[in-house]
Amino acid sequence: MAESNYKWYVLRAISGKENKVKEYIEGALVTSTIFKEYVSQVLVPTEKVYAVRNGKRVVKERNKLPGYVLVECNLTDECYPLLRNIPNVLGFLLESKSSNKAAPVSQEEINKMVGNIEEAAVDSVMDEVFLVGERVKVISGAFNGFEGVIDEVSQDKRKLKVVVTIFDRQTPLELGFDQVEKE
Repeated sequence: MAESNYKWYVLRAISGKENKVKEYIEGALVTSTIFKEYVSQVLVPTEKVYAVRNGKRVVKERNKLPGYVLVECNLTDECYPLLRNIPNVLGFLLESKSSNKAAPVSQEEINKMVGNIEEAAVDSVMDEVFLVGERVKVISGAFNGFEGVIDEVSQDKRKLKVVVTIFDRQTPLELGFDQVEKE
């Protein structure tokens, strides 16, 4: 098959079963020559989320697009039922009711989603709420290990102004949410 025939499609899956659908397709790519011929790659968009549990910072992944699986494939008449009949798959996004055809998603849209996934890995979501007057400990950067008090919180920029004592002087630092943890 020519590589130019591969386009991105979005499979609608039962929410919470996206990874099962991805595992099924990846397993079929290993064992089935038909899948190898038509399917190129499978993605489940995720993002890292930081939370505090029992005083410890915990990182977990959550689906960025619950209920959707991205598939790059050559969607022919043979490939369509293979993907459509996978357990936990509800159908294709942009699927025509009159025919067995699904509309592909543009490469620009996929690039936006994949770009957002990569940004999310770098600029992770924080489920933690910081309040003025709370004591925090710096966990990364040049001031790693210093302790201080939150003086100002900027939720939209995801930044804190923390006052730490350095050489018996009160020094304000501007830090990201991911650079501190509550004491």
